[in-house]
Amino acid sequence: MSNGPPPMPAPVCLIENTDQGLQTVESALNLLRRIQQPVVVVAVVGLYRTGKSYLMNRLAQQQSGFALGSTIESKTKGIWMWCVPHPMKKGHTLVLLDTEGLGDVDKGDEKNDAWIFCLAVLLSSTLVYNSRGTIDNQAIEKLHYVTELTDQIQVKSGGASEQDDDEMPEECEFVRFFPSFVWAVRDFTLERKIDGRNVSEDEYLDFALQLKKGLSPKVVTYNLPRQCIRNFFPTRKCFTFPFPTEAKNMTRLDSMAEADLDPDFLKVADRFCNYVFAECRVKTVKGGHTVTCSRFSHLVKIYVDTINSGKVPCLENAVVAMAEIENQSAVNEGFRLYEQGMENLKKNFPVDLGPLSAEHQRLSTMATQEFLKRSFKDTEGKYMAQLQEKVAKLYKQLVNENLDASEKQCRKLLSDLYASMAANIQQGNYSKPGGYEIYCRDRDAMVAKYRQHDKKGMKGEEMLEAFLQEKNAEANAILMGDEKLTEADKQMAEAREQAAVQEQQAKVAAQRQEDLQRALEDEKRNQEERLRRMEEKMEEEKRLQREELDRALESKLKEQQEMMEKGFRDKAEIMSQEIEQLRKEKEKQKEAEPGFFQKVFMPVAKLGADVLSSVLQFKAMGKMFGKGKKQKVSAAQP
Repeated sequence: MSNGPPPMPAPVCLIENTDQGLQTVESALNLLRRIQQPVVVVAVVGLYRTGKSYLMNRLAQQQSGFALGSTIESKTKGIWMWCVPHPMKKGHTLVLLDTEGLGDVDKGDEKNDAWIFCLAVLLSSTLVYNSRGTIDNQAIEKLHYVTELTDQIQVKSGGASEQDDDEMPEECEFVRFFPSFVWAVRDFTLERKIDGRNVSEDEYLDFALQLKKGLSPKVVTYNLPRQCIRNFFPTRKCFTFPFPTEAKNMTRLDSMAEADLDPDFLKVADRFCNYVFAECRVKTVKGGHTVTCSRFSHLVKIYVDTINSGKVPCLENAVVAMAEIENQSAVNEGFRLYEQGMENLKKNFPVDLGPLSAEHQRLSTMATQEFLKRSFKDTEGKYMAQLQEKVAKLYKQLVNENLDASEKQCRKLLSDLYASMAANIQQGNYSKPGGYEIYCRDRDAMVAKYRQHDKKGMKGEEMLEAFLQEKNAEANAILMGDEKLTEADKQMAEAREQAAVQEQQAKVAAQRQEDLQRALEDEKRNQEERLRRMEEKMEEEKRLQREELDRALESKLKEQQEMMEKGFRDKAEIMSQEIEQLRKEKEKQKEAEPGFFQKVFMPVAKLGADVLSSVLQFKAMGKMFGKGKKQKVSAAQP
């Protein structure tokens, strides 16, 4: 899977606006799914034929791409997307969304416009509102879509929002999750002066968004869109663009060289782009979780499907649904890495426990890292446990396959090495006086050759023990039939045979215990590292939640201060309640149960060691999965 965006020479349609409603384009979603980088999402909205697409092309650092129409007909339909490498943030993708023009007379569907605007807000980390002329009351009234967001966006699921009647209205929480707001005023020809004083672009916007005092219906209507913009968006920025060129050249703006454009226009365009590149944040969702291109694809699909079902998009539900999809994908990708690596090792079976355990630890760590890189909001450890169970199950299977391969290999090796001795027995070479001594010498030579072989695997000594026990009766018969030996010699030789068998048994038991201890220590170190990484992941998610709250608090406090200064004490008092609610939530975060992490993840960490121990102990006893038979033990065995 590619980490960065594949080359996109031109934008693609992400959401189609059809007669049947809004529809996601699967090929565009597939492009997003292949990218794992965090995204900065910039969406532009505005009335049709106001030059939105030109701004997007500037941000893509291309002269053309998003379609620029030269007639009164709206050129962009639905929502189009262009993914490009972020010019300033290495390892990030800049996703540009050009939306269908609002108020298109050819379309005549206000509800459809409202959903386009709503999706631009939900999907972006920076929302650019593009208009022409000035920011006057008429321009703000055309931005009435912002006042409808309270009916189109739900923060919490129905059950969650009904739990506490004391909670502040949901729209008060929009500032935590909404994008930054940039107003781009095109073809601006006025002087930026207030009361005879030159003002900045941001001061100009702030002046246009000032509220009026009073509670008459006319004042309430006047204040509503302004108050929504002030309360919903965490930051506000303004750029006023002069005409780029003479009116007669506007129809070929996308083909004109920069040298032919107005220098003042280019200066503003450059400031606009530099601001977006440097200041616009990575897209996050409720809880402060970073959105990657892959997660963004799920977000698009979830929101569009929700709208088409007739329901209101819910931020909380979207995050839960996205987390389920991404976490399952993270489990699958982590397990795929582990499985692929272990399949490569399987080609070399049989191997000793050391290499098998070491590769298991390495690949298990890689699988965990991949999972943690892609997963989020796995607060109960459900998906991490799922990954560990899949890894443990496969490891258990592979240990058995390795043991079986070792047994098969050792049987063949012993059979091959014993062939010459079997021929000597057939020819009676050990049946003559002194034959026992020759037999013992040949057997010792065979055992030495067997031990020199480096491809025996985990059951090398165990199979040798079984072989020697199996040949014990054969050796005893040759011993008893050797006429060269006295009875005393035979008794001493028999005792040595029994001692040799016991020594081999002890060696097998010691080796088994040593292998098990080493593997368990490896597993313990691996689990400690896994636990550390999971704890870091959880701490990172807590930090993101704190940052989300801090940004909301900062925005609320700034707005409250301005309300106080302008004499809106009633509104400032309402905001005090909102600020207090945010502070309470922040305190609640700090008081989170300290032992939660260990309670959730320690059972996961114990799983690998338990599996390894049971596999080796059961298999060593010859009873794994009911396979194998208990070895016959001679009477001399202690």
